[in-house]
Amino acid sequence: MIVALLPLALSSCVKPPPPAPATMSEAAPPWPAPRDAISYIEASGLPQERYDTASNQRRFQLSIEVGGEPVAIPAWIGVDRYRAIQAPVHTHTEDGEIWLEGEGAEEATLGQFFTLWGVRMNADCLGAVCGGVQVSVDDVPLASDPTALKLVDVNSRLEIAID
Repeated sequence: MIVALLPLALSSCVKPPPPAPATMSEAAPPWPAPRDAISYIEASGLPQERYDTASNQRRFQLSIEVGGEPVAIPAWIGVDRYRAIQAPVHTHTEDGEIWLEGEGAEEATLGQFFTLWGVRMNADCLGAVCGGVQVSVDDVPLASDPTALKLVDVNSRLEIAID
């Protein structure tokens, strides 16, 4: 019996390998959430929060269309489930609901969210698709740099489209 439990006891003490560095995808969608989010949280410049952080909670809906087709928004963007940490902006489900909570939630930007997702975003490109990114906040077109948009300024809906 003791011999059978020894591998289990030893495996619980083994530390995981260091995470791979964050890379920004320049591919076409769909874009999966990074498996090992710690590198992406660090790359975003956002603080690391405990997974059970619930202060400053807000939520809004994100939708993305590329060439008129909806893009799936995966669960666990900005969440490192292995280490039980999350960024102040993240997803839990695949329904486009974006969560803001914890320290740094008031300052998190759309550009940082895409860094957490590991997808290149700028005023002209989203992943591999270039030609002008159009962003609307609560049905009002955004006239400024979309990467600088503070997500706390979104009340209920954020829409991103690129042809």
